[in-house]
Amino acid sequence: MQNITVLSGGMGGARFLQGLLHGIAARTLPGVSPDAVVTVVANTADDLWIHGLKVCPDLDTVMYTLGDGIDPDRGWGRRDETWSVKAELASYGVEPTWFGLGDRDVATHLVRTQMLDAGYPLSQVTEALCRRWLRPAHGEAVRLLPMTDDRVETHVAIADADSPSGRRVVHFQEYWVRLRAEVPAEAVVVVGLDEATPGPGVIDAITDADLVLLPPSNPVVSIGTILGVPRVREALVATRAPVVGVSPIIGGSHVRGMANQLLTSLGVEVSAAGVGLHYGARSSGGVIDGWLVDDADAGDLERLSAGGLSCRAVPLLMTDPAATAAMAAAAIDVSRG
Repeated sequence: MQNITVLSGGMGGARFLQGLLHGIAARTLPGVSPDAVVTVVANTADDLWIHGLKVCPDLDTVMYTLGDGIDPDRGWGRRDETWSVKAELASYGVEPTWFGLGDRDVATHLVRTQMLDAGYPLSQVTEALCRRWLRPAHGEAVRLLPMTDDRVETHVAIADADSPSGRRVVHFQEYWVRLRAEVPAEAVVVVGLDEATPGPGVIDAITDADLVLLPPSNPVVSIGTILGVPRVREALVATRAPVVGVSPIIGGSHVRGMANQLLTSLGVEVSAAGVGLHYGARSSGGVIDGWLVDDADAGDLERLSAGGLSCRAVPLLMTDPAATAAMAAAAIDVSRG
């Protein structure tokens, strides 16, 4: 197995990738060559412009994590960060104050914004940034691709008694960071998704893969938006590679994030089986062949099998790279039927 493609969001996807690469290096993944290439297709619908800078949270989380620059406690942003710029902006009364950029992190956004302003597409900008973060540690063994070069933004509709319509729409980052996902989500609206085109290399990464993995990223605003880019879902259906997903739901709830709220807004059952069946088996019009659930959800296996999915229950808590590598190995076993 030489080419593995992973569709990834931020923290969950990045930690899964850490484990996958650990398993490749340790040669603990069955059938995977030690010189296998991992291509990451990352969600960009969380992106936003703030203080005149283009911020790409999921791209940066994957890049910093795999480049050993992530803050391990927060799971996002830079290690050993300082916050002088944020404090100065607040002293000037510059809004928004709820979304803070660390001083080291600002450098990444400045470089990205300058390159975008110079006419480079996001895919080329990301490649340039990865020369610092991924090449020293992984050489050509890891590629990071934005799902699209086009501007796509996720917004969430929430109730608002002061609005004439009874609701208002906020950017996903405001919903997650400022509101902490504590307000019920009535709908998810991804602006620009229908008109977007896949980023360079995205479709080939799926159709030419030996294995495609869906890590435990948010099924609505991470994996869901990647699948919503025109031609991506069709590529997953058409690829000869097995497609295996890992449940983000353990014991009837998300481990971290807001999957519960957003799944509910779509009418999807918040369970390991509910998400697996939401993706659906390729044999019956869905996008996956196999599905891993946690041991706590072993009772869901019968439903998943009845839905046409090859499935298995294994420990899914990503406590360290070795434990996560074991998850990746289990996904590979499931891909073999």
